[in-house]
Amino acid sequence: MPVQKIISTVVEGITDEAVARKLIIHVGAIPGTVYGKNGKPHIRQRIAGYNQAALRAPWLVVVDLDQDADCAPPLRAAWIPTPAPYLCFRVAVHEIEAWLMADAAALSGFLGVARNRLPNDPDAISAPKEALVHLARASQRRSIREDMAPREGSGRVVGPAYTSRIIEFVSRHWRPAEAAHQSDSLRRAIRGLERLVMNL
Repeated sequence: MPVQKIISTVVEGITDEAVARKLIIHVGAIPGTVYGKNGKPHIRQRIAGYNQAALRAPWLVVVDLDQDADCAPPLRAAWIPTPAPYLCFRVAVHEIEAWLMADAAALSGFLGVARNRLPNDPDAISAPKEALVHLARASQRRSIREDMAPREGSGRVVGPAYTSRIIEFVSRHWRPAEAAHQSDSLRRAIRGLERLVMNL
């Protein structure tokens, strides 16, 4: 049986890593080694190995739902029909940016946009990253606009410092407990992590 509350993590990218680390700390555990960070297909190819590792030690795997299924349960069932005892496999609906927008008060302050511009139900947004970039483009702060929103004609999806700004927000301002009130998928993720920690 595992005795240390150190949780290894698998994520799609480095912004997801910041979110996963914050959640692990939020439930009273210690973030361990982070794997993946090379996109969703990379995780899909290796999920059986991570599940095998979770027979002996705690693991958190976080992926975006995107448009791969109508909701999280079918995706989980397709990826991991039989989860290991120490695996917490969570799906952000539809993307992990929805979990960030769920803390509307903190994000509106960070971005410099009116609170009423943020969605009341971020899980219902099909493209949360795009919505977040759109919010940044409306910021009263030039630095936020230039960092997070791509310049017209650049062909980019996000601005040049989008990733670092998201990590800054998550590490310094994002409140998982507050965000969980507005995001069912985040609330379920926190509960899953809490159950995992209790079983260690």
